Amino acid sequence: MSNLITRTLGLIAVVGLLNPGAHIGNSQTPQARIKLDVDRTIGEVDRRLFGNFAEHLGRMIYGGVYEEGSPLSDKDGYRKDVMEAVRKLNVSILRWPGGNFASGYNWKDGIGPKDQRPVRAELAWNALESNRFGTDEFLRYCELIQAEPYICVNLGLGTIDDARHWVEYCNESRHTYWADQRRKNGREEPYKVTYWALGNEIDGPWQLGHKSADEYARFALEAAKAMRAVDRGVKLVASGSSNYGADWVGWNRTVLNTLRNTIDFIAIHTYISNRENDLERFLAWSQTIENYIDVTAGLIKQAQTGPNPRPIYIAYDEWNVWYRAFERERLEEVYNFEDALATGMIFNCFFRHANVVKMANLAQMVNVIAPIMTNKEGLFLQPTFFPIVEYGKQRGNTALDVWVSAPSYNIANRPPLRYLDVSATYNPRDRVIYLNVLNRSKDKDVSTRIENQEGEIGNHVAVWEMNHADLKATHAFGDDKKVRPVEREVMPSVKNNEFVYTFPAHSLTILRLGLK
Repeated sequence: MSNLITRTLGLIAVVGLLNPGAHIGNSQTPQARIKLDVDRTIGEVDRRLFGNFAEHLGRMIYGGVYEEGSPLSDKDGYRKDVMEAVRKLNVSILRWPGGNFASGYNWKDGIGPKDQRPVRAELAWNALESNRFGTDEFLRYCELIQAEPYICVNLGLGTIDDARHWVEYCNESRHTYWADQRRKNGREEPYKVTYWALGNEIDGPWQLGHKSADEYARFALEAAKAMRAVDRGVKLVASGSSNYGADWVGWNRTVLNTLRNTIDFIAIHTYISNRENDLERFLAWSQTIENYIDVTAGLIKQAQTGPNPRPIYIAYDEWNVWYRAFERERLEEVYNFEDALATGMIFNCFFRHANVVKMANLAQMVNVIAPIMTNKEGLFLQPTFFPIVEYGKQRGNTALDVWVSAPSYNIANRPPLRYLDVSATYNPRDRVIYLNVLNRSKDKDVSTRIENQEGEIGNHVAVWEMNHADLKATHAFGDDKKVRPVEREVMPSVKNNEFVYTFPAHSLTILRLGLK
C-alpha cells in the first residue's frame, strides 16, 4: 500500500440539468445508444479480479478478521461474523501480509507456538507487531473462506533465502528442514500456495528497502530463480510502479524487460480521491486507470517481442478510493454512496480490459479502507460492499466489446468523456448478457436505446440498481440499510431486438438480459 495518493489528472466537469428517475421505454427521444454483440469479445472475466487484500495495518488483522478471546470469535481466534460477511464477498484470491508491511516482515517470526513468537517494532506503519497471526493462520483462513492465497515476499529488507525458505515451508512435500517445521506446527500436507509477489512497491521512496528499477529487477530475477527451484509451479508477480509522480513507465519497462521470461504478472496500484468534492470529476478517474492499463499492456507487448514469449498479465493488486483517513485514523475510511459508484466504475475498467487484467485485489477487506467495519459488538457493511458482491457474479463470463454513444463532458486536455460508463459480459451457458452502466452525471438522466445484434432479447429484464438522493450518505453501526441496491424485474417494449431504458442521474445499474 502506497503512502502517496496518486493525482495525475485535472478534471473539469459539466453540470447536467435533469432530475433523477428511471423510465422504461418512455417517449423521450433517446440521448444515447448501446449496441451489444455477443460475437464481439474481449476476454474472460477472470475469477481473480474479485480478490482482496489483508495487510498488517491498523485493525485489518487484529480486531478485524482475527480477535482472540472475543465472544464473536471461534476457538482459533477468527471472527465468525466477519467470516460470514467475507464469504458473501466471495473473495477469490487474498493478498497478504502487505503492502508496505511486507518490506520489513520476517515471516519466520510468525510461525510456531504463539506465546513464543517475538513482538517486533513495525516500521512501515509505526506500530507493534505481535506476530500472533502468521503464515499458518493466514493460510487456514484462506481455506475457511475458500480463497486462493497470494503471499507477498519481502524483497525490501529481506533476502533471497527468506523468500525460498517461505516457499519451502508452504509447498514442500518432502522431509526438508522447513517442511518439517510446518509439520511440527501442525500441518502435515503442503499448502500449495501458487501465487507469490516479488515484493511490494519497491519503486516508492517510502518503502523499506527502496531500490532503483535495475537493482530491483536483478534482485527479483534471482529471488524468482530460487523460489522456482523449490517449486516450479509457482506464479510470480513483479512489483510494477506505484510512484506515478516519477518515471513509472521507465520502471515498468525495465522490470518487464529483465523479468519477461520469469514472471506471470506485473502489479500496478491506484487509489482514487474526490478531494475537490465534484462527483463528475471524481467519476472521470476511469481515464487515468485505463491509461495505466493501456500503457502497461503496451510495455508487456514490447517485452514479449522475440521467440516463444511468456504470457504476462496485469495484477491490479491494490485499488480503492482512499483520501480521507490516514495513519492517525488507522486508515478507517468511511465510505459513502458516491464511493459505491466509483467501485462500479473501476470494475467496468477491468472488464473492458479483461484480456490483460487477470487479477485485482481491493485494498482492503476489513476496517482499513474496507467494505466491512467492526467493533467489539459487531460489524456493519459500507455502501461499497454491494457493488463488489454484484459484479462478482459475473466472474467467468466473457467480457464484450460494447459500442456506446452518449452525451459527454470535458476532462481538461483529454478527449471528451461519456456520461455513461459501460461494460458488459455474457454467460453463454445461461444465454444471459449483463449490462453494467454507471451514469456519471450529477443530475442528468440519460435515456438510452439498447440494441442487441445477435440473439433475441427476452421480454423480462432483471434490474439491479444503486441510487440515492444524498451522494454523501454513509452507513454506521446499527444503521447500514439506507444505501443498498434495489432489485426488480421490468418488461420493456422490445421491438426489432431493442428497447429504451433511462439510466437515472448518479446511478449504477446492472441489467440482466436473457436471450431467447
